[in-house]
Amino acid sequence: MTTTKEEQSIIKRLEKLAVHNDPIDPSLYTKYDVKRGLRNANGTGVLVGLTRIGDVVGYELNKDGQKIAVPGRLIYRGYNVEDLIKDAEKHHQFGYEQCAYLLLFGELPSEAKLKKFSDYLGECRVLPPNFTEDMIMKAPSNDIMNKIARGVLASYSYDDDPENRSVGNLIKQCVQLIARFSTLAAYGYQAKRRYYDNKSMFIHNPKPELSTAENFLRLIRSDKQYSRLEAETLDLALILHAEHGGGNNSSLTVHVVSSADTDTYSAIAAAVGSLKGRRHGGANIRVVEMMDDIKEHVKDWTSEKEISDYIRKIATKEAFDHSGLVYGMGHAVYTISDPRELLLKEKARQLAKEKGCMEEFELYNLIEKVAPAIIQDVHNSDKKVCPNVDFYSGFVYTMLNIPRELFTPIFAIGRIAGWSAHRIEEIVSGGRIYRPAYKNVSKELPYIPIDDRK
Repeated sequence: MTTTKEEQSIIKRLEKLAVHNDPIDPSLYTKYDVKRGLRNANGTGVLVGLTRIGDVVGYELNKDGQKIAVPGRLIYRGYNVEDLIKDAEKHHQFGYEQCAYLLLFGELPSEAKLKKFSDYLGECRVLPPNFTEDMIMKAPSNDIMNKIARGVLASYSYDDDPENRSVGNLIKQCVQLIARFSTLAAYGYQAKRRYYDNKSMFIHNPKPELSTAENFLRLIRSDKQYSRLEAETLDLALILHAEHGGGNNSSLTVHVVSSADTDTYSAIAAAVGSLKGRRHGGANIRVVEMMDDIKEHVKDWTSEKEISDYIRKIATKEAFDHSGLVYGMGHAVYTISDPRELLLKEKARQLAKEKGCMEEFELYNLIEKVAPAIIQDVHNSDKKVCPNVDFYSGFVYTMLNIPRELFTPIFAIGRIAGWSAHRIEEIVSGGRIYRPAYKNVSKELPYIPIDDRK
């Protein structure tokens, strides 16, 4: 919908008012000891809750409260995620379904329990009758994350008992969402192809016997074909994105919204909105865009000097988007290493060999080698910087021939398992609405009657 010149003028005037009235003097945050972004002065997160679901380990605190960097570990329900992945690979299994079971129920399933759970997920992947036509095809979106959020909210209307907060009903709702997220994303993408990209649309039915990763690849491809390595690589990405502690923005959103005693669909849709953000789930797209820029401006991809010089230009705001950010580098918790990045990098290497992309893989590898020291030097900091999971995830999805508009939705397809676990945990153990404080720093003004206003 286009706006008239008069409307544009009104909007511009209101924009000036907002910009003039809303800025806050940065010194006031220090004066009142405000924990901006819910972070302490040393960079650690403000402790606002307790969880049994996941842990993100990147440092330890000594007796003086100082952070000591350690190799990163990602823990799901007390188990190192690396062990879960190794066990699944050893038995030639797709591991995401086992991961979802573990996060939801807090125990590793037996083969019989895992099969029953996986079978139920398979049954739930098909969307309710007329849902695809009425909720997806009749209201396509150019942004798949917005389409997923709308699909989650629309699911409320297809639930016979959506307001039931009993744990049993919460589990049913969450398991159905875990099953359907890949279908919602794939069908949302197909609708976008048809209505926004003027391309053919392919609506395939999910196959209940296939894993989440296999079904997603099947649904987004016209020929429904994929290799075992492709499915294993996507399965790994889903596992690594399934959970990241209660303090990440989208999981915290689930806790905050659930604490208000709202329904499951409202809480999960809010989390989708959080994950869509470029500072959260959208970061992997920025990495790929940055890499496009590097490949365009660096002639010799094997030259450490050329690459270092250009990374320095990015870090000093002279190149790419002039933000000074080297995307895919650094993390709020991990300092020495991000375990997700290490695991995904190895799969990226295998996939690059299969796809003939080793030259590009080595470019990523070289940037990973030189970027941390450059970032430290530019910022005159001794804080250790390591690549995070976003550094390789976009490259992996590109090799899987997955369109960029599906990069963040893949994150959501994995993270819905963690969100669901946090939703249930908040309902069972929370019991108190989140209500942090904001200090008002504006002056109290005498009221001006409307006749006296300019």
